[in-house]
Amino acid sequence: MPPAVRALRGATTVDADVPEQIDERVVALLEGMLERNGVVHDDIISILFTATDDIHSCFPAAAARSIGLGDVPLICARELDIDGGTPHCIRILMHLTTERSRADLRHVYLEGAKGLRDDLPV
Repeated sequence: MPPAVRALRGATTVDADVPEQIDERVVALLEGMLERNGVVHDDIISILFTATDDIHSCFPAAAARSIGLGDVPLICARELDIDGGTPHCIRILMHLTTERSRADLRHVYLEGAKGLRDDLPV
């Protein structure tokens, strides 16, 4: 299959809004997404991070820079504040090129986000 542009999803939560824990959890999420899908640095086009309204202490995208993704276009945005939504949640939408089909991508949900999308392959 020739390489195609695909999107890979992931999410995690933090127990508290502290930079150290946000960095640790976002790094674990990014590394899990890359490892489970055989993605290397040059495959990544861009990464969008969202955070719920209860996260203010740092930009989740800063964690990506700490693992060598500083030259990848990164942006953070605010998650919609929906009743019943998962608190302290950070989501990632990674655009990449891959020879994998959409069905073969493995999305990654960690910590309190594990049950968010049980309809997607993990």
